[in-house]
Amino acid sequence: MTLRCVIVDDNPDVLRAASDLLDREGLAVVGVATTSEEALSLMRELGPDVMLVDIDLGPESGLDLARRLGQRLDAAGPQTILISTHDEADYAELIAASPAIGFLSKADLSATAIRRLLASSHDERS
Repeated sequence: MTLRCVIVDDNPDVLRAASDLLDREGLAVVGVATTSEEALSLMRELGPDVMLVDIDLGPESGLDLARRLGQRLDAAGPQTILISTHDEADYAELIAASPAIGFLSKADLSATAIRRLLASSHDERS
């Protein structure tokens, strides 16, 4: 089964590069968003399996968006993974307190890393 993904980042270059990479690696990037409102709309419209959310969305907070996504999800809704150019340690407590299933550095972003986080999250819920 192909994973359907939405990427949320305020940098168009990151959106393009991440989309290209994940598409090549077998994930279906079904949408990209640059704001929280676009992301929430795409979640409702497209029903992705996973949402990749940049922690720093310009004037907005990806952590706030992750909370909003978490409030709107049912058991079949998309999982949220936080992404950033910053080190995970910079945000460790905030990430742990969020409803996101994990964090990936943009440098480590890959279909394999996403699948690994989704699998470990599934294992924890089982």
